[in-house]
Amino acid sequence: MSHIQIKDEQGVRIISIDRPDKLNALSLDMYKQMTEYLIQGESDNGIRAFLLRGQQNCFTSGNDIADFLSNPDMGRNHPAVNFLFTLLTLKKPLIAAVSGSAVGIGTTVLLHCDLVYADDSAQFMLPFVNLGLVPEAGASLLLPQLIGHPHAAELLLLGEPFNAETAKDLKMINRICSSSELYGFALKQAKRIAAQPPEAIQQTKQLMRPNQQQVNRQMELEIEQFAKLLHSEQAQARFKAFLNK
Repeated sequence: MSHIQIKDEQGVRIISIDRPDKLNALSLDMYKQMTEYLIQGESDNGIRAFLLRGQQNCFTSGNDIADFLSNPDMGRNHPAVNFLFTLLTLKKPLIAAVSGSAVGIGTTVLLHCDLVYADDSAQFMLPFVNLGLVPEAGASLLLPQLIGHPHAAELLLLGEPFNAETAKDLKMINRICSSSELYGFALKQAKRIAAQPPEAIQQTKQLMRPNQQQVNRQMELEIEQFAKLLHSEQAQARFKAFLNK
């Protein structure tokens, strides 16, 4: 059974994370599938926007730790790394609908989205230092640029959860919707974008992201440090404690 579902609707490719028994934890195979669906959608002229969602009350709890540790080589062919760089180079708009837990990649992925909507159950967390690691997805650069260094330092160095109200106050999300309205509203916004002239939309997105090369370099630096720390005694002890829960 595939844990990543897709549906194309009126120019929008809806990518749904569907692994509720594991709180939508992302396996390497799930990363591969999402990357493939994004690349396919980029080359399909009928697809003009992407919508990423989880299930009600769970966006994603982050990486499937056991599966992630089974492939510790963090080269560009690593499924998670490939997914992150695909996000960075995505030409078509990406919208996210966040309900429930958005841990680790569940929060950093939002830094690459063009619009983000959440419901009041959303709980965000960047627990990298808690696991003896550094951030990924360019978060060490993008988050301070978005919310300012003091706020970013608080989120990244303490690794504590924060709710949708805090995320909105920090301008990390566009709007808070009710749980019953979240998906419908996010899809409506995605369809509105998909109905716009595609070249104008894509060029506008590109113009709003003039620091792409800088982000690319920062992501490479993060992955280099992430890979080193992944094998450290502290990180291994934190992972072991997590897996033994």
